[in-house]
Amino acid sequence: MEWSDFRDFGLYLVTDQDLCLGRPLVDVVLQAVQAGVQAVQIREKNNNTRDFLALAKVLVKEVQVRYNIPVIINDRVDIALASGAAGVHLGQSDMPVADARRLMGTRRIIGLTAPTMETLERAVKEEVQYIAVSPVFPTETKKDTAPAWGIEGMRRARAFLDEQKCTIPLMTIGGINTRNAQEILQAGVESVAVVSAICSAKDIDATVKEFLRAFQK
Repeated sequence: MEWSDFRDFGLYLVTDQDLCLGRPLVDVVLQAVQAGVQAVQIREKNNNTRDFLALAKVLVKEVQVRYNIPVIINDRVDIALASGAAGVHLGQSDMPVADARRLMGTRRIIGLTAPTMETLERAVKEEVQYIAVSPVFPTETKKDTAPAWGIEGMRRARAFLDEQKCTIPLMTIGGINTRNAQEILQAGVESVAVVSAICSAKDIDATVKEFLRAFQK
């Protein structure tokens, strides 16, 4: 499969071992995938390179190969390539998209964070599979974020992409939970990326299914 053709990111899990309530990260991810999560990003900034690669290889085997769900690596193009992951997610201070694309080829996913309208305007010109405007709401998961976009910001982002006739999927992350997901989706966002609401959920299956109901309304 050419992962670059993948567009249905839907409910997108971003990992954080520290938020998993003492449970093994792989177990949490598998429970979420089995409940219906549609994509998984490995974001483990406290891991050294060897541990990060080992984790990535396990999740590529258990999630991507077994369930045909893309595993995307945060920041690290080298880890994505070495693990066989479907793609990489890049921030504004990471490797430029053009260089990552040259290294990764045309068959893998590249996602890009756009923290401001200015960066969103640049992002539509990049060869990426999704654009994540963030944060939608203030979040404790990441401390170094730009000001929150809010619901009205999501509407502005959607309107801009429509004006540009841009078909790149619009994603958002930051402070998303089962209570506000539907409002975010109704603002024109196609995918919501979630960290603590799933990683710290006591009942992962029920939480994922509640998120998925927001996509159906």
